[in-house]
Amino acid sequence: MIKYLSQLSFWNDLDKSEKEFLINNASIRKYEKGSMIHSSESSCLGMIYVLKGSIRVSVISEEGREITLFKINRDEQCVLSASCVISQISFDTHMTAQQDCEVLVIGSSAFQRIMQQNIYVKCFTYELMTKRFSTVMWTMQQILFFKLDQRLASFLVDEYDKTGKTEIYMTQEQIAQHINSAREVVARMLKRFSADGLVELKRGYILLKKVDELREL
Repeated sequence: MIKYLSQLSFWNDLDKSEKEFLINNASIRKYEKGSMIHSSESSCLGMIYVLKGSIRVSVISEEGREITLFKINRDEQCVLSASCVISQISFDTHMTAQQDCEVLVIGSSAFQRIMQQNIYVKCFTYELMTKRFSTVMWTMQQILFFKLDQRLASFLVDEYDKTGKTEIYMTQEQIAQHINSAREVVARMLKRFSADGLVELKRGYILLKKVDELREL
């Protein structure tokens, strides 16, 4: 537990009692791929730190339309599941395990207490909120102002930049969720990209052939 908690940016600014308090109030949870980690119906979770796998964060309208806001990848943290602690969070998010996940959770009441008594934890929290808000605004920009081919190209290039690999092992349904489109529309656009020589559609994955041209797009 100390190994993981010490990776948090505010760890060295905690006194001995605060460190012991977090150690006693943190837990590691495992979630299978596709399982719901947090939703508007679930209780306030607290701060999460992804140790393994990745989590998709989305919002769902009353009509059932779902929009992907961002992903939380390995070694990243998020506080949007701590809305009962942070009054500025006024919308409900849904968090789904994209892969089998291991997540370090600091419970909501413990996180609230440590945030109230330690200015470094409070600064960490608001910096993290600002970062996530910036990501959400970028997502909204893409939905409102980018054409589908630009959104798809941007997603493929982002995946390449994160992994350094030209093979993307994702289904068309998963890609559609991430760029907030329909699977059938993504399938047609990927076929167009393939015809243009930008990608090659393989069984179980997509091979990026011309990353620079995708980046220009």
